[in-house]
Amino acid sequence: MTRENQANQPNVQSQAAGERKLIEDRLAKTAEIRSRGLDPYPPRFNRTHTSVEAVALFQSFEQSDDESDHQDNHIVRVAGRVMARRGQGKASFIDVRDGHGSIQIFARQNTMGDDSYAILDLLDIGDIIGIEGVVIRTRRGEISVEAKTITLLTKAIRPLPDKWHGLQDQEVRFRQRYLDLISNEKAMQNALLRSKVVRSMRDFMHARGFIEVETPILVPVAAGAQATPFATHHNQLNRDLYLRIATELYLKKLIVGGIERVFEIGRLFRNEGLDHDHNPEFTTIESYQAYADYNDVMCMVEEMIAQIAQDTTGSMILPAISEKRPEINLTPPWPRLDLRSEIIERTGIDFVVTRDIESLSKGMQECGIHVEPGSDWGRLLDKVISSEVEPNLIQPHFLIDYPVEMSPLAKRKPGSSDIVERFEAFVMGTELANAFTELNDPVDQRERFEQQERLREEFDNDEADRLDEDFLIAIEHGMPPTGGLGLGIDRLTMLLAGEESIREILLFPAMRSI
Repeated sequence: MTRENQANQPNVQSQAAGERKLIEDRLAKTAEIRSRGLDPYPPRFNRTHTSVEAVALFQSFEQSDDESDHQDNHIVRVAGRVMARRGQGKASFIDVRDGHGSIQIFARQNTMGDDSYAILDLLDIGDIIGIEGVVIRTRRGEISVEAKTITLLTKAIRPLPDKWHGLQDQEVRFRQRYLDLISNEKAMQNALLRSKVVRSMRDFMHARGFIEVETPILVPVAAGAQATPFATHHNQLNRDLYLRIATELYLKKLIVGGIERVFEIGRLFRNEGLDHDHNPEFTTIESYQAYADYNDVMCMVEEMIAQIAQDTTGSMILPAISEKRPEINLTPPWPRLDLRSEIIERTGIDFVVTRDIESLSKGMQECGIHVEPGSDWGRLLDKVISSEVEPNLIQPHFLIDYPVEMSPLAKRKPGSSDIVERFEAFVMGTELANAFTELNDPVDQRERFEQQERLREEFDNDEADRLDEDFLIAIEHGMPPTGGLGLGIDRLTMLLAGEESIREILLFPAMRSI
């Protein structure tokens, strides 16, 4: 044990003892409540107004000239968690928070009666209560509910985090997100923002005639992306299955079937590392549009993200955040940058010329880029892109036209055997979207899959894409020209929220074992 840990040990023990004492006190109060013939956990409460609605109701009466708007019309039933309490004796003020906001409760003994008022002595911070009363404005001008009755709805046995400091330990915040939501307003804002992002995204797609579908999560072949899958086994079927790494191949089967505009918002699972913008399970939107190419999809992406920003933040321009980021302008159109040209400009490496591992490795070493032993050519070039190009894309940009080796599902650019019609969208140096003009030549697609299988064996590359025979059979029946898209919803929400870690956006991120 380190000296620091030894020094902290008495403090930790003291905190634990203090918490145990608080729990014991609250359990005693719970028993006292029951002894009075009251249920500390009643089954329901007929709430008529949220905190926000109660405030709005009173404001509407204040602005009205209708003489019929007398005080009897101000009666509400609100409910929420006790966050603070002030006063003593015959009058108390209680701050109550619900899922919409906060409101002050004004409780007076002469209004509630002795027996009803006495329940306040058994209340603690964190308890959930229901209040029936009249909405008033106090002498200090604060809109409040003057309580006629207060009903205990839930007795909280454990105390909440310190009201002034909240949860300071990030590990605790992510493991006990419920406490983070209670004590950290930004956490609640992020949760609500994410919901708004998804709603806006759905509205955008529906308005453009896209059909939302659901495809299997447990799949026999983990194909459609370059990623390591999670494996499982189905006992009844007696076969190995995988958690999907993409929805791509199933959605393109629907394009074959005649659903010309299709999308899915759903979870993907990849057995990869944890960092500020990666989590083993995450949410994307994937969409496919018949008779379109990657240029059409680029226009759709910039329009979609700009619209979502407008819907959720009120502007297409995201404000600067101190040292974290400059002002970000999401207004279309976004610049299109040729990937080959960007790499040449920043490194001198031309991937059309350096098409073997040896020459590419030499170019990387000359630029001071680490060469991971045993990597295939595509992995090496991806390292060049991620280290030398992507970090410079702070404002919205599209990187376009990737080498065929890195894009086994994308159609070749007309007149080129080495380049495919693929783009990735970047903001703040982070990839938000990946999209192709989809490969619909079944012969070429089979050859690409077979090449991926060879890479897996030769380089022990478990991320290489996998041959899906059922998908090949589908496109052999004919798939029209198609533009496809995959966009990360968690990363987009990170951007709009001004967060630097995906764990601030995921309500329950993956965590290492304690």
